[in-house]
Amino acid sequence: MKPISRKQHDEFVAACHEAADRGLMRCSSGNLSWRVGDGRMLVTRTRSWLGRLTAGDIAVCAIEDGASLNGVKPTVEIGFHAGILRARPDVNVVLHYQSPCATALACQRRKRTNYFVTPEIPFYIGPVAEVGYYPPGSRELADAVIGAMVGHDLAVMANHGQITVAQDFDHVIQNAEFFELASQIILSSGRTLNPLSAKAVRLLRAQRAGV
Repeated sequence: MKPISRKQHDEFVAACHEAADRGLMRCSSGNLSWRVGDGRMLVTRTRSWLGRLTAGDIAVCAIEDGASLNGVKPTVEIGFHAGILRARPDVNVVLHYQSPCATALACQRRKRTNYFVTPEIPFYIGPVAEVGYYPPGSRELADAVIGAMVGHDLAVMANHGQITVAQDFDHVIQNAEFFELASQIILSSGRTLNPLSAKAVRLLRAQRAGV
């Protein structure tokens, strides 16, 4: 089994810093994981602040069961990070974040939200899953999130935040940024909101499938 390289550590740390610099999480609220081969993942240490993460805050864990392989205790949400990577061999990165407008929507009592307000949402993200509230770090939350992410690239967790997946760091951060923009539009537009038509969404989804 190949050791984790310095380059991999540096790439992971840089992605954590960029996510925090973009305002996608506050203090210790977010966590990130990355599939690195040989059934392993890098994941942020429990209670770590992504904006000032160092190599010492990186847990190397087994994707099979989330167990730490290097003695660093991973985020309390290791259950859904490992579970998503098991269930989704097509993705390598899992980001849990709490950007302001998206989290505001997650804390509102409303009917199912139509997030297709800009072309980026149907094209880059697709349908958005919604997960009810469960205690952070609980088995119930992990099971609900894993189930939702089997068929989605982004989910909203009620009164908690968001989770998104992608093949690489740039795409996962882009998902989060585009969803935050859409959430800001939804919050600020009120009754004047005009989502994309069903036809426009179908065309964008077809384009995504053909890329």
